[in-house]
Amino acid sequence: MSGTKGGDKIDKIIARLQQRISEGQFYEAQQQTRVVAARYIKAANWTAAIDILYNVAQSLLKAGQGGSGGDLCVLLIDTYKQAELKPDATTKGKLLTCLRLFNSEEPTRKKYIGEIISWSSRFGDYPAGDPELHHVAGSLYAEEHEAYDAEKHLVLGTKDSAEVLARMEYEWFREDDAHTAAIYAGRAVLPYLITANVRAAHTSYRVFTSLLSEDKQSQLGIQDVSSNSADLRVFPSIPLLNFLGLLLLAIPRGSPELYRQLTTKYASHLKDLEMWNEALEIIAEIYFGIVKPRQSNPLMDMMSGFFGGGAPAGGSSRKPAVKAPSSTSMPAAEGLD
Repeated sequence: MSGTKGGDKIDKIIARLQQRISEGQFYEAQQQTRVVAARYIKAANWTAAIDILYNVAQSLLKAGQGGSGGDLCVLLIDTYKQAELKPDATTKGKLLTCLRLFNSEEPTRKKYIGEIISWSSRFGDYPAGDPELHHVAGSLYAEEHEAYDAEKHLVLGTKDSAEVLARMEYEWFREDDAHTAAIYAGRAVLPYLITANVRAAHTSYRVFTSLLSEDKQSQLGIQDVSSNSADLRVFPSIPLLNFLGLLLLAIPRGSPELYRQLTTKYASHLKDLEMWNEALEIIAEIYFGIVKPRQSNPLMDMMSGFFGGGAPAGGSSRKPAVKAPSSTSMPAAEGLD
């Protein structure tokens, strides 16, 4: 467990606390852990404090004591902050090991996820939080039907997150009518464009449309169109899905006139989808230099609107689970499991 000076003493403390847990003395183990950890925190012996909190928290979570284990996990993060530890394979590995042990219904888990993102934002290289932590949290939420929470994290995740998000949106779309496909695809494509992640926007569009093609090829009369500069899959009965594809093709060119032509061509369809208005205004400004005066903070308003509110069209607000591809499974804590 502990490789520090006095490590034998720390190992004995941990073993004694774990014995309490095995005897069913969960509250006593939690409270004694807090007291012992506080002593080492006061002495700035961060390694000892972290070892104790990390190991006892795991034991409590494995014993089904989510509240007590979660409390120690939050204290673990607070210790990270006091020690000013930076996100790396070891520090993140401990946190992810604990995260995997939470029951999905445990209320403390959401607070814990918020705390690990906050810590990584403060001490890491990413102001919005560490992408790997976002990806793991988002993938968990996606598997558990918690789609709005999944979206918030996957949009800020790793290069693997786009496929997880697109598959989740597609599974939700399958509950709805075929003509609503663009609404669900847009929940991945547009937020990625707003966060300047063009690659992820392309990936999510490709994954979503590929799934749609495999699922409903005969029903939708899908056509593949090629030119010297680009290939595009055309969905004759879903105009706004074509709009998203053409928008992605237009972005590298950065032509304001091309963007205006595109929005004019699809204006009759876009007017029926007001939820896209702010997103498209932001995208027009970021990629095409078209600025429209606004009264509020557009990015925050847009992200809030996109990730909150009711389900689009006739879809259920509770989305079906979707398993992350094997390449996006949660990384194991190096040397800690």
